[in-house]
Amino acid sequence: MSAQTKFLLDESKMPRHWYNIAADLPVPAPPVLHPGTMQPVGPDDLAPLFPMELILQEVSTEREIAIPEPVREVFKLWRPSPLIRAHRLEKALGTPARIYYKYEGVSPAGSHKPNTAIPQAWYNQQAGIKKLATETGAGQWGSSLSFAGALFGIEVTVFQVRVSYDQKPYRRALMETYGARCIASPSNETNAGRAILAQNPNHLGSLGIAISEAVEVAATHDDTKYSLGSVLNHVLMHQTIIGQEAMLQLEMAGDDPDVIVGCTGGGSNFAGIAFPFIGQQLRGAGKTKQRRIVAVEPAACPSLTRGRYAYDFGDTAHMTPLTKMHTLGSTFTPPGFHAGGLRYHGMAPLVSHLKQLGIIEATAYHQNECFAAGVQFARAEGILPAPEANHAVLGAINEALRCKQEGRSEVILFNLCGHGHFDMSSYSNFAAGKLVDQPYDEAELAMALAGLPSVPA
Repeated sequence: MSAQTKFLLDESKMPRHWYNIAADLPVPAPPVLHPGTMQPVGPDDLAPLFPMELILQEVSTEREIAIPEPVREVFKLWRPSPLIRAHRLEKALGTPARIYYKYEGVSPAGSHKPNTAIPQAWYNQQAGIKKLATETGAGQWGSSLSFAGALFGIEVTVFQVRVSYDQKPYRRALMETYGARCIASPSNETNAGRAILAQNPNHLGSLGIAISEAVEVAATHDDTKYSLGSVLNHVLMHQTIIGQEAMLQLEMAGDDPDVIVGCTGGGSNFAGIAFPFIGQQLRGAGKTKQRRIVAVEPAACPSLTRGRYAYDFGDTAHMTPLTKMHTLGSTFTPPGFHAGGLRYHGMAPLVSHLKQLGIIEATAYHQNECFAAGVQFARAEGILPAPEANHAVLGAINEALRCKQEGRSEVILFNLCGHGHFDMSSYSNFAAGKLVDQPYDEAELAMALAGLPSVPA
């Protein structure tokens, strides 16, 4: 094997199409339902929130959808992103495994999120939209849509989950630098936020609540649309540029992954790295290498490993359609752990569907062991991962240690979905021993699951 460390693609090799896994599913994913009629939603039901081009992508079963040239031109600011062989981490672990990571922290916002923020903003601009409302947890998505809004002349309002708003002031500063307005959620600016604050003025917030506020703003203002950074089919599809590039780069390296690892909150970065490889397997009909695909989630918000596969609302105020997904219940509020981008009650329907079909597996870790893995990675590879990405780092390390124990030289690929430069307060707390592994409230989870909507078979 070559001792080469970085595998870089020329801009001309950047994928020209997004990959849509819906075309290759052995069983179609369950439909999205209107909560009033319990019938599958149509384009008209989604029109108040999204421009028609994104709605058509959401329901498409075409395998490839062309990436518009203006979007590819913006992508060239950071894409193709590097694939890096983790030689020093391998040596530190003493593993025979070969570890590669796709590094998405090279984007202007420092994460994978601009891969969908840019096209979403562009399609909205093409539809004549001047304002977008959205939610964000840790702030990677909010930063990315703010950046995209600045490029395409769109005014962006971001409802940031209160606990992350307080923990990560520099993410808020970045959004404001790009020209966005950032509001702590729950807020007094919406009916949904006011109702939550009336019950608990000190509510930590959740992505479900922040989604409710952003959807309410979009639904009640004709000049505003809603934009989502994860979960939806078109968002996951936009991220598949990551895995498509990784395929080409691994060919350059002369390797093919045995295990693919990604962290999961809503599912976007996991889908981005994994879906192209899964699609290759599904189309190969046994002729393609069968890989293990591992989703890693926080133990304090374990939708895949602890949630129920059922129809549920995507938001706390029940303003969204019903999607079948692994869910902890739309009223569930996770503890205030530092991986704010993973504090969502549900998992993307497509990721949930793949888990239900047994195509992917899932595991959950507590935040202290994830931060320890992030520090170990930083000391070996030099890159400080975001708290969310630390879950994938720990998953990859554990797979490498398994290879060491079994004496197997497997190839491990993981998505390092963002850097932790805006998360230094959490690393300082970890170094000082102040981070606590926060368990979720079992009684609250039981109550949230008991309140799942009743959907006829």
